[in-house]
Amino acid sequence: MLDTTVFSIGTTGVLGSLVMGYLLGSIPFGLLLTRMAGLGDIRNVGSGNIGATNVLRTGNKKLAAATLLLDAFKGTAAVLLARALFGDGGAILAGVAAFLGHLFPVWLGFKGGKGVATYIGILLGLMPVMVLVFAIVWLSIAKLSRYSSLSALTATLVIPVAIWILGKPEMALAMAVLTVITWWKHKPNIERLILGTESKIGDKG
Repeated sequence: MLDTTVFSIGTTGVLGSLVMGYLLGSIPFGLLLTRMAGLGDIRNVGSGNIGATNVLRTGNKKLAAATLLLDAFKGTAAVLLARALFGDGGAILAGVAAFLGHLFPVWLGFKGGKGVATYIGILLGLMPVMVLVFAIVWLSIAKLSRYSSLSALTATLVIPVAIWILGKPEMALAMAVLTVITWWKHKPNIERLILGTESKIGDKG
C-alpha cells in the first residue's frame, strides 16, 4: 500500500512544494554560465541542450562540471527546502516539480535538459544512499559497455525498485515517474544504442 505522506500536507503544502520545486528546477544554469563566460547561447551549440554534456562541447570542462553540479544541487535544494517547510510529502512533490522544471523551463519555451543530473540531485535530497546505488550501477554498466547513456538509463531503472524494497513506496512511485520521463527524453540515445551508433565513453569527436 502507498503511504499517505503526500496527501497529508494540505493544499498549501502541495501548491507550495510544486511551485518552489518547479521554479528552482527551471533555473537554466547551462545557459546562464555559458553566457556569463562569453560563449554565447548554448542552445546554438551541438545538440542545443542546456545540460552539462552539451556545455562540454564548448571545450570548457570547468564550465561543464559547474553546470552538472548546479543542475544536481538545484534538485537537492528543492527537496530540502520543501521538507523543511512541508515535511516528507512536500519533499517528494518538490523533487518531481524540480525535475519537470529542468526539463520544461517556462523561461526557455519549455525546452530544457534531459534531467540525469537533476535526477541524481533529487535522490541526494530524498534518500542519499540511493546516490551510491546509482553510482555503483552506472560504473558497472559503463565498465561493461562504455556507454554513458546506457549506464544512466539502467541506473534509473534500478532506483525505484531499490527504494520500494527499502519500504518507501510513495517515493519509489515518484522516482519511477521520473525514470519514465528520463527514458522518453533519451529516445534519440536509445535509438542510437539500438543501431550501435551511440558514442562511447572515451570516443573523440
